[in-house]
Amino acid sequence: MITVKPFEFNYFSVNTYLLYDDTGEAVLIDCGCSRPAEEKELSDFISQNGLTLKRLLCTHMHIDHVLGNPFIYNTYGLYPEVHRAEVEQLPSPRKQAEMFGLQDRVVDVAVEKYLVGNESIRFGNSELKTLLVPGHSPGSLAFYSERDAFVIVGDALFNGSIGRTDLWGGNHDVLIAAIKDKHLSLPDETIVYPGHGPETRIVDELLNNPFL
Repeated sequence: MITVKPFEFNYFSVNTYLLYDDTGEAVLIDCGCSRPAEEKELSDFISQNGLTLKRLLCTHMHIDHVLGNPFIYNTYGLYPEVHRAEVEQLPSPRKQAEMFGLQDRVVDVAVEKYLVGNESIRFGNSELKTLLVPGHSPGSLAFYSERDAFVIVGDALFNGSIGRTDLWGGNHDVLIAAIKDKHLSLPDETIVYPGHGPETRIVDELLNNPFL
């Protein structure tokens, strides 16, 4: 069974998710820690629970979701993994940071492994499946556990809302179609862990989300 440990980090209140199972192997999704106290909170949890961090996964490469990537690289030697479109079609994290006056806090970390849709991510005794859900950004990914009935969706889908589509490579029609195809086709009771705000369930979004 996968344990999902959420953290809320940085100025943008990004949800960072640490996933691990009873083997102690773990993966980190959307590392947003940007301040020493946040970095300590994350690293203390990893060490105190005897976890071995194996991979750094990114739903997408908007600046708020990758502020902690340099810390993870410097501390654990892990490079971010993301869809190729996020690197080729978006400004680098440092260039994005300049727009928010945060450039002094951001160092670009190279992407050495690209992910694609319908790929298997394995750690310990666990497996995640990648779902390609473009529209919020050109190569947005979700990470789905069929066994444990949850999906981590980045900024594509929220509790009662959807992601913005006015940034680089965003497209409203593409996003709606992708959500319906890749998210709403999942079992009703699947828990949805979004990039911001509280969790929800697929059935709740089917019934109540005014954008869908």
